[in-house]
Amino acid sequence: MASPSFAMFMRSLGLQACTAVMAVAGASAQAARPMNTDDARLVDPKACQVESWVRKNQDSTEFWAQPACNPTGNLEITAGGGHARGDDAGSQNSWVLQAKTLFKPVETNGWGWGLAAGTVQHTGPPNGRDWYTYVPVSRSLLDDRLDLHFNIGWLRDGQLKRNFMTWGIGSEAQISDRIWLIAETFGQNEGRPLYQAGVRYWIVPNRVQVDATYGNRLGGGERWFSLGLRLLSPAFLP
Repeated sequence: MASPSFAMFMRSLGLQACTAVMAVAGASAQAARPMNTDDARLVDPKACQVESWVRKNQDSTEFWAQPACNPTGNLEITAGGGHARGDDAGSQNSWVLQAKTLFKPVETNGWGWGLAAGTVQHTGPPNGRDWYTYVPVSRSLLDDRLDLHFNIGWLRDGQLKRNFMTWGIGSEAQISDRIWLIAETFGQNEGRPLYQAGVRYWIVPNRVQVDATYGNRLGGGERWFSLGLRLLSPAFLP
């Protein structure tokens, strides 16, 4: 039997994955993994990206890979998944499918917004399918050197058979040509919020990015560390 701490992690994994599943963004060095708070940007038209990361929780380890493409210019499709392995016993796979579009693209020193919706299938135990949607809103400041992001959404928890409101507030600040500092808080209408902060570095500008973050629940008790790699392609789709 899985330990109580691992069982608690498995119950919360679906919510954390759905709160913002993947922060997918354009090749302009804006919001991207590991932020849960998504931005109002898309992968460049006719281009793709792959975001992968490992996240070490207190009682488990997660491995994720999330490819995303923008075949039409205003419809970004994300399809990928993750594997969670408990330190004591048990494991779970999660498969993500999401679509995202923009109604107003972000301009320099302006704002934009869009809509994202998707589903996450968990194969465990526990098993279940979650559904979610959210509205990402972004505000550009200081000639794109500071970006603020706001999310409001809905989550249908397939295991609990309950609906939740989800939210997120995030920021990105450029401190050099290749380095960004990120911070955010996010959660739902029940329970204590979570927070996360870290650094993002472009190895190859607009093509290869790495990141590292620390996160926890407000008041403690759910800390994690993550390391990620993001690869972006030039336009190549027909």
